[in-house]
Amino acid sequence: MVQGTFTQARKMGRDEGEAAARVRDVLTVLRVRGIIVSDADRERILAEEDPARLGRWLERAILATSVADVMDEPSRAA
Repeated sequence: MVQGTFTQARKMGRDEGEAAARVRDVLTVLRVRGIIVSDADRERILAEEDPARLGRWLERAILATSVADVMDEPSRAA
């Protein structure tokens, strides 16, 4: 029981660390590319905890010309 709790806590810590690193990466790429990030957008990026979404944002930030290019999710309507 204790081992399971420890393993879960370790995984949560790793996930939080991964998300924090991706947040820093997204903000760094935007800064280096000279893209202005509003306070509201910065707060949204800082609050994001989904590593997959942050990974998509990071990939988009590499070629983006605005924060909207990074954070706007494409419509899933078919």
